Amino acid sequence: MAEGKKGFFGRLVQGLSKTRDNIISGVDSIFHGFSSIDDEFYDELEETLIMGDIGINATMSIMENLKEKVKEQKIKDPVDCKELLINSIKEQMHLGENAYEFEHKTSIILVIGVNGVGKTTSVGKLAGQLKESGKKVIVAAADTFRAAAIEQLTEWANRAGVDIVAQKEGSDPAAVIFDAIAAAKSRHADVLICDTAGRLHNKKNLMEELKKIDRVISREYPEAYRENLIVLDGTTGQNALSQLKQFKEVAEISGIILTKLDGTAKGGIAVAIQAEYGVPVKYIGIGEKIDDLQKFNADDFVNALFNTEGVK
Repeated sequence: MAEGKKGFFGRLVQGLSKTRDNIISGVDSIFHGFSSIDDEFYDELEETLIMGDIGINATMSIMENLKEKVKEQKIKDPVDCKELLINSIKEQMHLGENAYEFEHKTSIILVIGVNGVGKTTSVGKLAGQLKESGKKVIVAAADTFRAAAIEQLTEWANRAGVDIVAQKEGSDPAAVIFDAIAAAKSRHADVLICDTAGRLHNKKNLMEELKKIDRVISREYPEAYRENLIVLDGTTGQNALSQLKQFKEVAEISGIILTKLDGTAKGGIAVAIQAEYGVPVKYIGIGEKIDDLQKFNADDFVNALFNTEGVK
């Protein structure tokens, strides 16, 4: 494991400690508290996973997979189920082959989500990482309604060393995107990352605004590869699912940035989201520094959740 990756894994292990206490201690006590694998054992395990924010759909799939493997491998001792459970959770979360296709094409990344989830910060971190990997990046400050959002993104753009397209506070967000697309074309940018508003006067207005931005992108830059990422706050647990549902009604969401996983007891939501809506978690955030946002790796996440690097 590379040094930076190892450091992130260590911080992830630390960050998921509350989630681990919330889920894993309960799981372990079931493994050690039962002498045989029966319906009661499965019921207890199922309940513990659901209570740990892993969600009903994900839990059902995990349990089905686990029961199948137990039967196939003729396992009798509950303690021997632990590795199977870990691998079942990993299988739930693996990303498809083309999860980061946008890195290899001329792309527009639209970053959406409610206020306070870490959206603007995620745009800045992502811009910095793509720039570091050799991409020419432009960011668009289309969150024109939140006080200081433009200044915040400008600061991140300067830190990351990327261009920013912005207008004054209160400007039409779609107009900012229009200008940013023109800039991306003329400056031959590889990636245009668009920050968007998280709240207008009411939710309907916000959703209409996102539809308008989507129309502008489709009309002005149809050849660009589209990536729509929603930022969700890991501390909100099941509430993150309802936010995803709401935004999915107006945008085709291709991935999730799950932030604030450090210090939350609700990290199990990372498993639930994918099973519930089929939208993969593509990035996770565990802090404020630029490298505290990393590509999601199912093996690393589940190993950190169970505090074990060894189970493959």
